[in-house]
Amino acid sequence: MGEYFETAVEAERAVLVGVINQYQDEKEVSEYLDELAFLTETAGAIPVKFFTQKLEAPNPRTFIGSGKLEEIREFVIENDINIVIFDDELSPTQLRNLDKELNIRILDRTNLILDIFATRAKTAHAKTQVELAQYQYLLPRLTRMWTHLERQKGGIGLRGPGETEIETDRRIIRDKITRLKEQLGKIDKQMATQRKNRAKMTRVALVGYTNVGKSTLMNLISKSDVFAENKLFATLDTTVRKVVIDNLPFLLSDTVGFIRKLPHDLVESFKSTLDELREADILLHVVDISHPGFEDQIRVVNETLKEIGAGDKNMIMVFNKIDAYSYVKKDEDDLSPSTKENLNLEELKKSWMARNNATTMFISAKQKINIDEFRELLYRQVREIHVVRYPYNSFLY
Repeated sequence: MGEYFETAVEAERAVLVGVINQYQDEKEVSEYLDELAFLTETAGAIPVKFFTQKLEAPNPRTFIGSGKLEEIREFVIENDINIVIFDDELSPTQLRNLDKELNIRILDRTNLILDIFATRAKTAHAKTQVELAQYQYLLPRLTRMWTHLERQKGGIGLRGPGETEIETDRRIIRDKITRLKEQLGKIDKQMATQRKNRAKMTRVALVGYTNVGKSTLMNLISKSDVFAENKLFATLDTTVRKVVIDNLPFLLSDTVGFIRKLPHDLVESFKSTLDELREADILLHVVDISHPGFEDQIRVVNETLKEIGAGDKNMIMVFNKIDAYSYVKKDEDDLSPSTKENLNLEELKKSWMARNNATTMFISAKQKINIDEFRELLYRQVREIHVVRYPYNSFLY
């Protein structure tokens, strides 16, 4: 009788590439590559090494210069690398040339994000939205990526729609995009009807950068069990729960997290999901205060909200994870090394974060710190809207 051995699938090994230019300095590129590494891990691969290059503008042919390209090629060969991932979106020409030069699978940030969304999509709605965004991304890149519609390949960047022969692929994909848009249009109408049916209730929406703790906060406030995980884009589908605080009912929704350089096609595909933000009465902008780049994350979220037409909403800034927050204390005349210190709750309330924002709250959803005060603030804000809509029973609250 033969012996059977369980063989684990070996994780793919990736190198990550970023460019320092007039739009992103060395510090920013370092932060972006750290985030790209987290995205890579979320997709199931191992980031092995970062490569950066200073360029006034990306090389139109290969994005990076020939010297850096040769350096990456040697590292790829010597270290058994499976994928090279670029932090910016590559043009079809750049993808094609890099593929020839490195003879290895090439991904850009957009493709990586789409791949993660493909694995995270659980409902028919989310799957349709992601598939549409994937086809729109792939359409101009068909000559490089597709060989046959029925053949599916594994690996990061290859999940989702299949592959097709070049002679017929453009027509097939355009037809698919048309059908997906029609399908998504029907779903969007259904969701719009659902939102209309609950329009009178005060609606509160959680918004923020990906992985800041929105789902954990959702579970805490609504006592529900929304999937929460320390990975990017743990939540794709909008979850709506009815919440009651001191007899005051309102609807609370958790939405997909934002990220730097969020693909435009993805924003368009997720229109109905983002409508939840546009139509909300109050936005809870959740911020991971422990993240070193949280100020930039706030900027990204605010810019995205403006882009989708929700930039003028009544907003509460919720600085989460205060139990993990520390700041660098350094006196100008002090030559000793900088030290990290924690701020207590009262100090946080006097900080620039509180001064620069109209309504702020400092909490730890995971450790349940300052949650009672947060509930009270939310209750007051919801009540102001509720009594206007239901003046005849305002005495109940």
